[in-house]
Amino acid sequence: MLKHVIPALCLCFLRLPAWAQTEAPPVASPAAASAAAVPTMDDGEAIPQTILVSGSRPGPGLWKVSKDGKVMWVLGTYAPLPAQMEWRSSRVERVIATSQEYLKAPGVSIEVGLGAVTALPFLIGIKKNPDGAELKDVLPPALYARWEPLKAKFFANDSGIERQRPAFVAGELYARALKQAGLSGGDAVRIQVGKLAEKHNLKFTDATYRVTIKDPGKAAREFKKSAMDDVPCLLKTIESLDTDVEAMRAHANAWAIGDLDDIRKLSFDDRANACIHALSTGSLGRNQPELKTAQETALAQWVAAAEKALATNASTFTVVHIKEILNPKGVIATLQARGYTVEAPQ
Repeated sequence: MLKHVIPALCLCFLRLPAWAQTEAPPVASPAAASAAAVPTMDDGEAIPQTILVSGSRPGPGLWKVSKDGKVMWVLGTYAPLPAQMEWRSSRVERVIATSQEYLKAPGVSIEVGLGAVTALPFLIGIKKNPDGAELKDVLPPALYARWEPLKAKFFANDSGIERQRPAFVAGELYARALKQAGLSGGDAVRIQVGKLAEKHNLKFTDATYRVTIKDPGKAAREFKKSAMDDVPCLLKTIESLDTDVEAMRAHANAWAIGDLDDIRKLSFDDRANACIHALSTGSLGRNQPELKTAQETALAQWVAAAEKALATNASTFTVVHIKEILNPKGVIATLQARGYTVEAPQ
């Protein structure tokens, strides 16, 4: 149990905010037309709802990173995606079949060290606010007023949500809102790529940066008692849902049909930063300072693995979140600055 709970506790702040995004206003396209009206996030006036694509879809083309005759093919992943979409992977499989190595996506893994069993009793109530506080006690009145209609909409049968920390509420609220909007987490694409790489006997390289919780029992006890600056995490999440669900739907469509021009319009807000900041201000961040720089370390570690793969193989295949591909300071831009040629899909 602890093997899953402690990492989930940390990934509540690391995984979702690290790759979550909000998009610029949607651009009209044949695949992103307006349809029936649906309520806004606060149950106010109806807003147009973008039709989500379904069925078999190809996704975007592949980025090409090359040097000295060696090539690395990069599939840009994205989340959320239309829940009813099936990714058509035949084009990617042809490239994987001619490659020698599969470099897994950049990532951070939070792992449990010695003392795992002793921490089990302290996991009870780990999501709750310290000292029995409820959201009405920790949120500013104006923010709580914005939260109440969302609670009624998404947590009507969950009275316990009021006792949870704002950061945990933010993560669950975001997930439920995306599900209602017909969107999914998008992990299916990465899973399918891994299966294809295994099918064609590629070497697997995992450059994940691993952080070990050294004393899980102590970590759980201190976390339950410590305060965090996580109110901004919930605030930014609510603001994001107020304005960006339709844009998320439009850009999910853009990824599904491979519309690179629309994909390039993606922008990323400060919701991620607000939620990651919450972790750094709590006991986990104070006791394990490597968590504060985990994302930066993970990306640097991945670049090193990519350079090694490019030097070794005629062809390497990898997946990288669209955010990192488009980021002028991301991992692909870093490789380009080091002398590699980067070509976007046509």
